[in-house]
Amino acid sequence: MNSNELLEALNILEKEKDISKETLLEAIENSLITACKNHFGKSDNIKVVIDKHTCEFHVYAEKTVVETVADPVLEISLIDAKLKDTKYEPGDIVNVEIKSKEFGRIATQNAKNVILQKIREEERKVLFDQYYGKEKDVVTGIVQRYVKGNISINLGKVDAILTEKEQVKGEVFKPTERIKLYVLEVKDTPRGPKVLVSRTHPELVKRLFEAEVTEVKDGTVEIKSISREAGSRTKIGVWSNNPDVDPVGACVGMNGARVNAIVNELRGEKIDIINWSENPAILIENALSPAKVVSVIADAEAKTAKVVVPDYQLSLAIGKEGQNARLAARLTGFKIDIKSETQAAELEDFYNEEISFEDEEEVIE
Repeated sequence: MNSNELLEALNILEKEKDISKETLLEAIENSLITACKNHFGKSDNIKVVIDKHTCEFHVYAEKTVVETVADPVLEISLIDAKLKDTKYEPGDIVNVEIKSKEFGRIATQNAKNVILQKIREEERKVLFDQYYGKEKDVVTGIVQRYVKGNISINLGKVDAILTEKEQVKGEVFKPTERIKLYVLEVKDTPRGPKVLVSRTHPELVKRLFEAEVTEVKDGTVEIKSISREAGSRTKIGVWSNNPDVDPVGACVGMNGARVNAIVNELRGEKIDIINWSENPAILIENALSPAKVVSVIADAEAKTAKVVVPDYQLSLAIGKEGQNARLAARLTGFKIDIKSETQAAELEDFYNEEISFEDEEEVIE
C-alpha cells in the first residue's frame, strides 16, 4: 500500500468510525515497531518517521559505528558507514532505513493485528463516550427481539438491553417498532458499551415533557416532582417562573395536544398535571386531584397531613387500590390520612364525648 492509498484509508476510517487520524497513525507506528521486534528480536533502536499530511512513512534502525560488528542489529561496520557518508567515525550513530517488505510473514501478521486491535479499542472507546453522554437521557430505539424475557433494542451503533424489571407490565412490542427509552446506565466492557435502558423510570416522563413542551425545555416551567406507577398513572407537579405562563396549560397544550403525545408514547398511561405550591395544604389538595377536598391540616415538620373530603369523593380521593392517595403521598412527600366528612364528624364527636367524660370525672372528684 502506497502513501496515497494509506491516506485515503485513514480518511475513510476517521469519517466512518470517528477515530482520529493521529490515533491511527500512532497505531501504525506501534505496529511497525512490533514488526521490527518480531523480525530482528529487539526494537530499542528503531525509529519510525511518519508525515501526518501525506502518510509517507520510513523506518530507521539507529546503529552505532564500530570497527568490528558483534551485533548486526545494533551496530554497523566503519566500512559500511563510510559508504553512506565519509564523515562517520567509530562511535557515531547511523540511521539505516528498513524496508517493511523485508519483514517475514509472521512479523507482518503481528503488525496487522496490532493495528486492528487499536482500531477496535478506539471504536469501543468512541462508542462508550458517545452513549455515556446520553446517560440519564431519552433515546429512540428499534425493537429487535425478545431474549429470555429481556428485549434487545437497537440504538444505531450499539444494542441496548431492556430487562424484564424495567419493562412496563402489559406492554408488548413487535420487531422493528420504534420506542422511547430512558438510559439508566452505560458500562464499558471488552465487547463494547453495554447500555441498560428503562420504560418504567419516572425520569422518562420528565424527559418526554422536556422534549414536547418548549416552556419546560427552556426553564420557564419547572417540573418539581413526579410520582409514577408505570403503565397505569403518573402525577406531575409543575411550577412557572413566569407569572404570565400557566404551567399546567403549557404542559397540556392546545386541545391536550402536548400531553396526548406523551400519553400515546406511554401506551395510554394516565397523567395528572397539578400546580405545585410551597404551601403544603394547597399542594396536597392539588395532588389529590381529581378528587375535591374540604379541608387539609398539614404538619410540615412531621410531614403528615389529615385530609377531609366529601363522602361521595372518598373512593375517588383514595383511588383504585389506594393508587391516587399513594401517588399523592409520593409526589408531596407527606403521609396523608384521608377521611370522609362523616368519618371526620364521627371522630370529632368521639373525642368530644371523651373530653366530656373526663370533665365529668373531675366534677365528681
